[in-house]
Amino acid sequence: MELRVLQYFLAVAREQSISGAAESLHLSQPTLSRQLKDMENDLGKQLFIRGNRKVTLTEEGMLLRKRAEEIITLVQKTRDEILFSDETIAGKIYIGAGETDAVRILAKTARQIQAEHPLVHYHISSGDAVNVIEQLDKGLIDFGLLLDPVDISKYNSMKIPYQDVWGVLMRKDAPLAKKEFIVPGDLWEVPLIVSRQAVDGSALSQWLQHNTQQLHIVATYSLIYNASLMVDEGMGYALCLDKIINVTGNSNLCFKPLHPKLEIGMSLVWKKYQVFTKAAEKFLTKLQEMIDIHAMELLHTKTENQDTLK
Repeated sequence: MELRVLQYFLAVAREQSISGAAESLHLSQPTLSRQLKDMENDLGKQLFIRGNRKVTLTEEGMLLRKRAEEIITLVQKTRDEILFSDETIAGKIYIGAGETDAVRILAKTARQIQAEHPLVHYHISSGDAVNVIEQLDKGLIDFGLLLDPVDISKYNSMKIPYQDVWGVLMRKDAPLAKKEFIVPGDLWEVPLIVSRQAVDGSALSQWLQHNTQQLHIVATYSLIYNASLMVDEGMGYALCLDKIINVTGNSNLCFKPLHPKLEIGMSLVWKKYQVFTKAAEKFLTKLQEMIDIHAMELLHTKTENQDTLK
């Protein structure tokens, strides 16, 4: 199976039209149709359902689309690594990240590097730990920002000195919105929207003093933005981290922290024995510098506070 034909296949899947894909690829429609038919014959599977107005993918076609996108991305990433393997610090850095305000330290690091090396570019993909680990294991990203708790023993890692705060996202007119903070009993009977990986066996589960079967969970999410829309439509209360959804100004939503306070740490991870581009190496070095500066600032602030109390 040639890469060129995979790109043809993805163009048809994207355009949902052979004629539209042929135009975007600057190919004749008969040539493209023949290439796709040869692919189906080679695989022994029907990949498309050809309708009067559009082309849709079969189940096998949807699987091939997912794999083809991964293959093309990995080939492009490899090409870039080879292209920029000399002394020039340039190329693309791929990062997968969970939703957290700590992405700011990655952004600050990236900004500083781009100021010195403008040919370095970044690709950020958002997702929960399941998505990030899958991309990392397949070599589709260089780094993954993972929130605790997650097993990172098979990776190299760098602890990020930030703590995110758990709380509840709700409508401002919800009964619990009148409270200053949320205690476990407040959530035992109300409709909950939770992260698909955040409850059973986690610190949040221990805080709730209940397992999944004992709670009224109406929906799960992997990205909090989607959960925030469910909350806004009155589906329930979303357990999530602070500073991700904007609840200021004209927002219908508010965020209430948990009590006792519950925080979560995080780590940047990468594959062991990873061969980095110079751009990725520079990013890792600069990030460690940023973390060291942050630690020094915290120590300085702590010392000043202690002196003030004396």
